[in-house]
This record gives sequence, C-alpha cells and structure tokens, in this order.
Amino acid sequence: MTKIVADIGGTNMRIAQTDGINSIRDIKKYKVTDFASPVDTIKAYIQDSGCAQPTHVCMAIACPVAGDQITMTNHSWSFSIEQSQKELGVQALYVINDFTAVALSVPFLADEQKIQVGGEQPQLDKPIAVYGAGTGLGVAHVVPLADKWVPLPGEGGHVDFATNTEVEAKILAFLADELGHVSAERIISGQGIANIYRALAHINDADIKSLEPAEVTEKALAGECDLCKQALDVFCDTLGSFGGNLALNLLTRGGVYIAGGIVPRFIDYVVQSGFRNRFDAKGRFEKLNKSIPVYIVTEEQPGLLGAAAYIAQNT
Repeated sequence: MTKIVADIGGTNMRIAQTDGINSIRDIKKYKVTDFASPVDTIKAYIQDSGCAQPTHVCMAIACPVAGDQITMTNHSWSFSIEQSQKELGVQALYVINDFTAVALSVPFLADEQKIQVGGEQPQLDKPIAVYGAGTGLGVAHVVPLADKWVPLPGEGGHVDFATNTEVEAKILAFLADELGHVSAERIISGQGIANIYRALAHINDADIKSLEPAEVTEKALAGECDLCKQALDVFCDTLGSFGGNLALNLLTRGGVYIAGGIVPRFIDYVVQSGFRNRFDAKGRFEKLNKSIPVYIVTEEQPGLLGAAAYIAQNT
C-alpha cells in the first residue's frame, strides 16, 4: 500500500511517502500558488515521483480543522475533505492541524532529531508538552492512551503574558498601551522578538529603529547591538518560563519539546541563556520542574513525520 503525507503551509506544500512511524521518503516541495487545490498538488506529486496510487493520505494544514470544509487562513484554498477523498480515489483522507502534526511527531523522534536542554530522562508513558515559536506560538500536549499517542490541540499561545521581572512588567505595559491584550504569543514568536526590541528601546529612551525579527536576532548573536542582545535574552527567559508553565499543566514527565522555526537557529545561545533557570523557577515546584527534560526539535520535517504517525496509528 502506498501512503502519502503532506504538510501544507501558506507558501509551500511538502509531500512525501511514508512506510510507518518516523519514516518518510521522496520528499518534494510545491508552491501552493501553482495549484488550484491540495488534490491537484498531490496528483502532481504522484506523477512526479512515479509512485503507485495511494490508499491513504494525511494532510497537516496551517488552519483550523473542524468539520468537512477546510478554509486556509493564509491562502485561498478552501475544500471539502469528503470530495477531496473521492477525487484522489483513496480509502482514507485525514486532515489535521499542522501543529497537531508537529506535536504528534515528538514521541517518536530519535536522539539525532532533538537536543536535550537539562532535566532527567523522560518517563515514556507520561504526557508531553509541545510548543513552537514561529510566526505565532503553537501549543499542544500529547498523551498516551492504550497503544496510541493522542494529541490535545489548543490555543495556549493566546493566554495572558505573565511577567517575572521589572523589565518584563515595563515591556508588558508598553505593549498593552499599543495592543490592549498582550498574549504570550506577542512575546514568544518571531514578531515577539521585534516587539520586545521596540519596547526596550522605548524604556531606555533609545531611537526605535525599524528592525525585522531576524535582524534583531542577527545583531544580538553578532554582538553588534546591546539592545538587540537584551531583547533576545528576554525572549529566551520568557520562553523558559512559558515552557515551565506547560510542564506543570499536565505534569509532563515525558518531556517538554520546543519546535518551530526560530529556536533551532540559535540553540547554543538558548542553552547558555537564562532559559533553563526560568523553566525551573517555579517556587515550591522547582524540584519537579528540574527533573523534567526539555528538548529542542532539530528534525526539519516534523509535520510530515506527525502526519505519518497519524496514518500509522489509525490504519
């Protein structure tokens, strides 16, 4: 049986074949603007790869998934799951949220697909927390149930941002004047890095330059800008505090995983920052958090692997 997995973002759709959990091959990337629908893109992949007619397809997509009709947030695609299944001629077509797929991949990652940042060894039958800083802040948990791992998606990135220092309180006040509600995502994301930088510039009466998140990060890592370095330090600190909160929510003795496109770009900086201290700093529960391992996901295709895991667990 040929089984196909896809990871659909606002710009690209990555497609591969899967032979089981943590197994993908023949990955190809397509621009979503070049095709009318995911079905057309998958048909192009089948032709390009020369694979047999698939029996099962799982698509991880960057938008809410509820009901039969799927409408992308950052692209024009809108389609029916039932109709797409008929057009593809497959036994089953699964559609899941892209971060749900990322979360589902982490219980199956090998050591070379992740880097541990403190903590003890994970307990293999306990809940796992996953969060990812990218364009936004994705949050999910994964729990073992019978012989499967079940993802628990949510919108944890939009909880209130909680401060732990005087500087963070001032950053919160600055952003609250500008935005009203300040969620964790306003700090712990790509745009969050730029938000922190702008707030710090205001607090320090410095000229506020128009810097993109990548520019703030690059200048911080190169030691070219003290304010940029301070911004990246605040990002790492709050990343740690937020992860520590997730660990407490479900007592994630299986570990806390950081995914997304930002943190893997400066892993050494995160490791040497205040990240782990802030993850552990939970007062009476500090001992518990110190025992919980944190991992940074270095695997480049966690969405495809999560889709592969979904098919493997449901067929």
